Amino acid sequence: MRSIVPSARVMNEHLTLVSSLRAQGFAVELPGGRAQAGAGHLVAEGEAMAVPARTLIVARPDAGEAPGVVPFRDGQPARISYAHGDAAVGNAFARALIGGPELPTAADPESLALLALAERVAEADITVLINGPTGTGKEVLARTIHANSARADGPFVALNCAALPETMLEAMLFGHVKGSFTGATAAGDGFFRAAHGGTILLDEIAEMPVGLQAKLLRVLQEREVVPIGATQPVPVDVRVIACANRDLQAEVAAGRFRADLYYRLSVFPLTTKALAERAQDIPALAATMILRHAGARSVVPWPSDDAIAALMAHDWPGNVRELENVIQRALLFAGNAEVIEAHHILFDRPTAVAAVPAALPPAEQAEEPATLGQVVQLSEFAKIRETLAACGGSRIETAKRLGISERTLRYRLAKAREQGDDLASANTLRAVGA
Repeated sequence: MRSIVPSARVMNEHLTLVSSLRAQGFAVELPGGRAQAGAGHLVAEGEAMAVPARTLIVARPDAGEAPGVVPFRDGQPARISYAHGDAAVGNAFARALIGGPELPTAADPESLALLALAERVAEADITVLINGPTGTGKEVLARTIHANSARADGPFVALNCAALPETMLEAMLFGHVKGSFTGATAAGDGFFRAAHGGTILLDEIAEMPVGLQAKLLRVLQEREVVPIGATQPVPVDVRVIACANRDLQAEVAAGRFRADLYYRLSVFPLTTKALAERAQDIPALAATMILRHAGARSVVPWPSDDAIAALMAHDWPGNVRELENVIQRALLFAGNAEVIEAHHILFDRPTAVAAVPAALPPAEQAEEPATLGQVVQLSEFAKIRETLAACGGSRIETAKRLGISERTLRYRLAKAREQGDDLASANTLRAVGA
């Protein structure tokens, strides 16, 4: 468990932050005592620092001053400044700074409860089954279990059962002896023996062929593997965590998954939820990802209230992976700006529109952010308009300069007209050429 040492002033002025960090698994140590090795320190502006490289300065901005965050760099302390109204993002930035990038992020009560449960499960050396939609952090949860277990110093081996050919999966899992099959010019240990003393993660376990499921069941029961071509079993000491994005009970009912293996894996089941069902995680995850992808910026851009509102209004079919894509785009479009605005938030497709109560004033209805496709299309239309003007309206010459066929150009012009933008009109060309 990570530890933080807040100063007395931070405890008094930033109690919400300290409470938030405690809820996310940090041990809070009293100032003046003997701090745990590697503990992070939280001080207020102007206070002395015992270990600058592990100290986060927490401040309140002056009237009219924007919130801001400066990461750790070259042994210097990190600094964060935000008002009470920015606590959702500010607390998340602080957690990411003081905890490091590998620490799981959570702010929603159910997510915090799931992480706390995972840490308790980690103490018992039992098999765990994690079920949930793709991109909801199942591997993050598995790594949390490993990191908080007695096996933390051992290897963590992750294998996606859907990513390997069926003919290779058995050898990759259990190993093989030299000459056991064509191309086996040397012996191989396999993933189970590679994870000896640690944890093996079997992701997308529902994709494992039924024939191989029986062999995996034996490994779980006997704690030994029989490499392909071998006659003697080899003992293995591993903890197994399995992940699935499909309902394994339904797979059992359909005959695609062995019932005995399901019950052997599901000693302690955990379930991750879709990102849209845990909205309070969104600002926290966004702040963590901004910090992760900000690169060498001296000042990390802060997401505006409108940007956070746009993120929370989205339905996130791609879950956390989609959110990370959106944040990376936002950083790209924001450039060197100190604030990520709503127009920097671009989705792959529009958010599913929910019914808006009639009593809600139009001014309070959030403006739907542009999608990435819309931005690309607008840029494309602008380039066609500019090239048409430069070519005096000649479509043949315009198509040549753009490197497209005349048919493609006609299609693009027709599409623009459907959207109310006549790129080839005389007025438009005169305006561009003026």
